[in-house]
Amino acid sequence: MQQPAAGRARIDIVQRFAVEQQSVRGQFVRLGPAWLALREHGDYPKPVRRILGEAVTAAVLLASTLKFQGELTLQLQGDGAVRLLVAQCTNKFCIRAVARFDRGRVEANLRDSAALTDPFAVLAGAGTLVVTIEADQLASRYQGVVPITGGSLAASLEHYFESSEQLPTAVVLGADDFGTAGLLVQRMPRHGGIVTASVDTADHTFAAARAAIDGMQRDELLARPPEDLMRRAFNGLDLRVYDSHPVGFRCRCSRERVSGMLRSLGLEEVRSIIAEQQSVTVTCEFCHRPWRFDPVDALGLFGAAVDQVPSSTTLN
Repeated sequence: MQQPAAGRARIDIVQRFAVEQQSVRGQFVRLGPAWLALREHGDYPKPVRRILGEAVTAAVLLASTLKFQGELTLQLQGDGAVRLLVAQCTNKFCIRAVARFDRGRVEANLRDSAALTDPFAVLAGAGTLVVTIEADQLASRYQGVVPITGGSLAASLEHYFESSEQLPTAVVLGADDFGTAGLLVQRMPRHGGIVTASVDTADHTFAAARAAIDGMQRDELLARPPEDLMRRAFNGLDLRVYDSHPVGFRCRCSRERVSGMLRSLGLEEVRSIIAEQQSVTVTCEFCHRPWRFDPVDALGLFGAAVDQVPSSTTLN
């Protein structure tokens, strides 16, 4: 079995930072165990895993730029082999994600070397990126929609911030089988519209950070300490680095929720499933965890006895 590269820390964090006395800020995300837990029951081809890892990292980066109580959903829908991808992050940085894809088209794309070096550009196709924020303090949810652009998820995110929030933003994302990482830097709004020396300095700082981010390789983004990456992006500048927050995988599925869904199907429908399959198994669409109910448990949800299964059943 392949092992992670030396120096890869098994951590799940999001960390904010800002350049002192300048209107430039950023966020860094690195996921390890949470990324492994998220796809524990999933069966994703390697290029799809990479896109999914970048998407869930992007969702954490987006959530970390906000002050809200609720959930942020990042959704990509395109005409490529990966037709739908949904990544969610709460204000407490609990994550989950799922991808829908055409396995045959993915395998066909794998014969194209470009799919190995840049799977997003090959597999996502043309479509839209949708950011939805459902916050307790908002009367209605917020939704921003931009086209998938630039041949990468990072470029699409930069376009989202430019068009939806008018914030110049630089993003770099990376993911492999062992972890994910992402770095986001933003030039915050000018106040009063007056160009001053400090404004010029902040513009220069952001431009230099963008150039440094554009030059970062995926392997170093995934392996190097966050402080090293920040120093590279802001060489010689005074940075304020805030305390990190833990990130964790949490799916909302549970045996209780699945039991409620089965009750909503009704006794006769559940009995017919048992007669055909000898049990009832419900698989969560997000985490792919299978919830299995044997005949006794399934019929017990309705107060029915196992001997009430139709005589045509093949139960042993």
